[in-house]
Amino acid sequence: MISSICTVGNYEYGFFWHLYNDGTIELEVKLTGCLTTNALPVGEDTPYGQALAPGLYGPHHQHFFSVRLDMEVDGPQNRVVEVDSVPEPMGPDNPIGSYWKTERTVLATEQQAQRQVDPTKGRFWKIENPNVENSVGEPTAYKLMPGENVFPMVHPDGIWGRRGAFIQKHLWVTPYAPDEKFPAGDYPNQHPGGAGLPEWTAADRSVDNEDLVLWYSFGAHHVVRPEDWPVMPVHHIGFKLKPAGFFAGNPALDVPPTQAKHCQH
Repeated sequence: MISSICTVGNYEYGFFWHLYNDGTIELEVKLTGCLTTNALPVGEDTPYGQALAPGLYGPHHQHFFSVRLDMEVDGPQNRVVEVDSVPEPMGPDNPIGSYWKTERTVLATEQQAQRQVDPTKGRFWKIENPNVENSVGEPTAYKLMPGENVFPMVHPDGIWGRRGAFIQKHLWVTPYAPDEKFPAGDYPNQHPGGAGLPEWTAADRSVDNEDLVLWYSFGAHHVVRPEDWPVMPVHHIGFKLKPAGFFAGNPALDVPPTQAKHCQH
């Protein structure tokens, strides 16, 4: 595990990269800290937060993160494929209604590759190398599996919506560019909005069989509870990168067994 902790105002954010024996890479983000509070007249209520104590409430809010993933699956030339699961209609080929299939869509340009999570379709994204075949003749690949996520509640035309426009899409894909590092641009607090990913992807560059960068945006939706006061229990969000045709079998099967050395003589 590779970890770091960042203090931002009253919040503590812990970032934990888990590297598993089966080739899975997981980012777990832990959120805790002291709850932000506002004054509230005693006896009154508000639809924008949760009463915590007489004269005090915690406003509902969201936290968004964007992870820049400079992918190189079996080499620098990759593409991104969106995979949805779709049930077959009832009929002669599906008499009991239990058949379903996956549908693949290659995201060939920056505009096509601005996507949202969709749990109704079990959506994930495969990062493939179309130039390298695996043991069953398919492109070697890893897949990005969304974890908990949410849509932004801020209006896209408001100041925060304009400056943080990258949160309007969960997935962005761009060709690698060394000067494109931050999803909101270099100076979001001094910019009226639209910098970063919206500006770069307006060119609609090709991202099919290119040196790619994936930008995954994910958010924590905090409807405040009395139990969050005064110090919040940890909230967990994140995502996984899992091998999907990268190995010929389970790479964890040959992990040496552990030995209980304290029992040895």
